[in-house]
Amino acid sequence: MSSTKLNEQQRLVLLHTARASIRTGLFEGHPLDVEPADFEPELQAQRATFVTLNKHGELRGCIGHLEAIQPLIKDVADNAFSAAFQDQRFPPLNKSEFDQIEIHISVLSPPEPLSFVSEQDLLQQIRPGIDGLILQDGYYRGTFLPSVWEQLPTREEFLAHLKIKAGLPANYWSDSLQVSRYTAESFSEG
Repeated sequence: MSSTKLNEQQRLVLLHTARASIRTGLFEGHPLDVEPADFEPELQAQRATFVTLNKHGELRGCIGHLEAIQPLIKDVADNAFSAAFQDQRFPPLNKSEFDQIEIHISVLSPPEPLSFVSEQDLLQQIRPGIDGLILQDGYYRGTFLPSVWEQLPTREEFLAHLKIKAGLPANYWSDSLQVSRYTAESFSEG
């Protein structure tokens, strides 16, 4: 599993692929069909991604994978389509919105489980502005990408809101709580 930084050209290819997949979705109803073998080895590597769509600075869709399940180029094409048409929080993107959306891609590192004995211990290990977190307890699960630090700049806020996103109370604590962290290489159009 590669975690090599992408060069500018590779980033542009991924952004172009994401937009082309959304365009294909608008006109043909399915994601862009990409053949990973047609791309550089870095874009064929199995990597996990999230694709976020913003419209006039507001979230318009965000879908991704926390674990690497397919080649990077295919993950971006599939997640771009899903963010545009299958994010349950929003109606499917329509043609009039296509030119108004900005595409943001996050390529994730493999998750690393954290070991902690208390909430204070966990908070000390979290790296603001760097870490994305996956929080899980039983069937409650949620994640925040590292970019969420822009809205929730303190460790305490970040963790409390992540608990809420996972369906738990903000002050929830349990010995069965599991937290993993990851980093993301993020880039966007423009």
